[in-house]
Amino acid sequence: MLHDKMSELILLKADIRDIVGKKVAKFRKENKVPAVIYGNKVACQNLWINDLDFTRVHNKAGESALIELEIAGKKLNVLIHELQHDHRSGKVSHVDFFQVNMKEEVETEIPLEFVGESAAVKAHGGVLIKNLDAVSVKCLPANLPEKFVIDLSKLATFEDHITVADLKISDLVEILLEADTVIALVAAPRTESEMEGLDQKVEEDVTKVAGVVKEEKPVEEKKK
Repeated sequence: MLHDKMSELILLKADIRDIVGKKVAKFRKENKVPAVIYGNKVACQNLWINDLDFTRVHNKAGESALIELEIAGKKLNVLIHELQHDHRSGKVSHVDFFQVNMKEEVETEIPLEFVGESAAVKAHGGVLIKNLDAVSVKCLPANLPEKFVIDLSKLATFEDHITVADLKISDLVEILLEADTVIALVAAPRTESEMEGLDQKVEEDVTKVAGVVKEEKPVEEKKK
């Protein structure tokens, strides 16, 4: 079954930050992550958030669910707009929050969660192909789905496809993709003759790559 689950507000506390630039580096050792909030009728403001708290919230909300950000006792509805990661540790090094107007529609991407097993893969040796990992939607912030669950058991044969039209969504949510856009399908395994043909084609094409010269046998000089 394909369905969407409306996101619930998740609380995250933040503190006002007056440290900027390179000076923020030493505070990351104290599990503090620099952040900024901007958006609907709100002045851009620098913040601190707790690393562990944010990880918990992000794991649950992702980048599509609404977050209730509490700053100095005031609660604002926000979306995670952008994340930066440390290239060495992989940890989140900076977060951009976007405050939304609950009365204005927003456009964002909702992640797809694939569940179940395809009989076309298990029984017939097919290759599962996932064309999308998220779907773009437009709706009021309160109606944002947390995710779309895609049941792969619907792919019983190589002729079966799961498309955007198969998504069971609320009338309050608009999908920003064509209805016939394929989300997932199973391709039939290649035959031995097809594999041999591919190998032959690769061998023929390799000489077309820039800088690759096919070695030719030397021509014997004519006897005098």
